[in-house]
Amino acid sequence: MATSIKKGDQVRVIAGKDKGAEGKVIRVLRDEDRVIVEGVNRIKKHTKVINSGGRAGNTGGIITTEAAIHVSNVMLIEGKGVTRIGFKRVEVTKTRPDGSTYKANRSVRISRKTGDEI
Repeated sequence: MATSIKKGDQVRVIAGKDKGAEGKVIRVLRDEDRVIVEGVNRIKKHTKVINSGGRAGNTGGIITTEAAIHVSNVMLIEGKGVTRIGFKRVEVTKTRPDGSTYKANRSVRISRKTGDEI
């Protein structure tokens, strides 16, 4: 399944324990179809004390961090609401290193609600 959510997108969670929460996508895990959203699905992670490295070593303890959620549980925010994402081929003019130009097609993300390019 190809994911249409990208790093830096503003999304809203539409299912799960954090339903309704909004945040920015920090990371996209394409192999697992999951995304990590800032401030959503927070978990406590227990870390071990590591003394190697002197001052730079890990002090250990309990760290609160974001866990991944499935990409189907988030929707892109556009304006005041959420929208589905579609794709459209757009013809663009590209320039070769020698200075000559040519026409090519490029795929762009569009909003299914308004039809505008994202």
